[in-house]
Amino acid sequence: MSLNIVHLVGHAGSDPQVRYFESGSVLCELNIAVKRPMSRDDQPDWFNLKIWGKTAEIAANYVRKGRLVGIQGTLIIETWQDRATGLNRSKPVINVDRLDLLGSKRDNEGGSYQNYSSSGEF
Repeated sequence: MSLNIVHLVGHAGSDPQVRYFESGSVLCELNIAVKRPMSRDDQPDWFNLKIWGKTAEIAANYVRKGRLVGIQGTLIIETWQDRATGLNRSKPVINVDRLDLLGSKRDNEGGSYQNYSSSGEF
């Protein structure tokens, strides 16, 4: 049996970067900071997110730096060859399937919890 599911809750580290492709696809890239529970270290763990489709458009419109979000997705390892050095490089990325906008009503200007799924379910 194989299982690759990631659940994270954290704060957006920057405003989303959105790209629109000729095919009609939309990609939103974002990073979030997640604090470890019971950690004595104040430094968060940083995660790179990739969000596609309708959920990407929602993220582009509603997520801003500092916003509390929850995500569900799968872990992928992106690999490439560095153009400058020729070395093989890699980084972990979370491919987001579900996005939850979290926080207080004041933070969200109107709603305390909303979820958006790449399957079109709201």
